[in-house]
Amino acid sequence: MIDKCVADTAAALQGVQDGATVMIGGFGGAGQPSELIDALIAQGARDLVVVNNNAGNGETGLAALLKAGRVRKIVCSFPRQADSQVFDALYRAGRIELELVPQGNLAERIRAAGAGIGGFFTPTGYGTELAKGKETREIGGRMHVFESPIHADVALIQAERGDRWGNLVYRKTARNFGPVMAMAATLTVAAVHEIVPLGGLDPEHIVTPGIFVQRVVQVPR
Repeated sequence: MIDKCVADTAAALQGVQDGATVMIGGFGGAGQPSELIDALIAQGARDLVVVNNNAGNGETGLAALLKAGRVRKIVCSFPRQADSQVFDALYRAGRIELELVPQGNLAERIRAAGAGIGGFFTPTGYGTELAKGKETREIGGRMHVFESPIHADVALIQAERGDRWGNLVYRKTARNFGPVMAMAATLTVAAVHEIVPLGGLDPEHIVTPGIFVQRVVQVPR
């Protein structure tokens, strides 16, 4: 019998290695798997490369992971905002690397990894520092930059409901990067607010099929 549900967040994060590339879902706080991030801090993996939309807010969630000194490099679109003081301090002190990626490129690079695509050309970023060292090509009279896929060892995502096979549905904008990250990682861990019996999810509403999810853990709303 297939049952991907695990007892708690500690079990969900077992086996994450030092140096792993970890994708973390969320758009700011929306859809951020805070309980899984806390479990990753407790688990102790270090020297991580984190892929996320931003670089943490305040002192909790992703910001807490950065503050704990566990992240070597962050790949994101919006590293700075009003309450990104943790990232700001680390970056100014030279204690964290940053790879800045335009948001559309970030989503497509993750999607390309999940789809098995070797990369793609995009006009976004051409002629800027973001294109430095990358292949460029004229397509249809417009210059494009080659972007490579982003693969991950682990994806931590938040969903609204799931079943024991790992099928997931999301709540509104909390969906954001979850579906593409689940496809791009070797190990996908999904935190859900509700685990329903098999068959309890309308197949037409399932966004992430269980084939892309290895562990499911229930967390409080």
